[in-house]
Amino acid sequence: MSEARTIPSFLRGRSELGVCALLLAVGVLVLTDALTMDTVASVRGPVGPRTVPLVVGGALLLVAVLLAVDVLRGGRGEAEGGEDVDLTEPGDWRTVALLAGVFLAFAALIEPLGFPLAGALLFWGSAYALGSRQHALTRDPLIAAGLSLVTYVVFDTLLGVPLPGGPLMEVI
Repeated sequence: MSEARTIPSFLRGRSELGVCALLLAVGVLVLTDALTMDTVASVRGPVGPRTVPLVVGGALLLVAVLLAVDVLRGGRGEAEGGEDVDLTEPGDWRTVALLAGVFLAFAALIEPLGFPLAGALLFWGSAYALGSRQHALTRDPLIAAGLSLVTYVVFDTLLGVPLPGGPLMEVI
């Protein structure tokens, strides 16, 4: 028997169609959410809370269709030509796993710890996962805490986007 997984000849060499399907799915999801969104009665001006999601969802659908047409007509994406990328090397799955773990931990900890603490862990863990080792226990946590606090204040106070403060904000 030949290969267990055979690719139909029509799809061979057209992996970009997978990107088209992903863009199409995300576009439909964004448009569905925008159209079923409860609107706020006190909207001022012509631009409401649905405007940006409708534009983004429509743009995603348009790009998905245009990319699919281009691929089906024989268009191909260029291979990576980055000067600092060695295409023969395998992916760094350890870094990907560390980053995924940091993001999942952030999602799990944002409610009980609040954004300032969970955000600091997110920024510090991301820096560590991406290779910061020299000052990992001194400089990086301080920068992460400062960045997280500034982000919290900007979003919660200046922009009016409520973020969970957690126990740290109850003390302050």
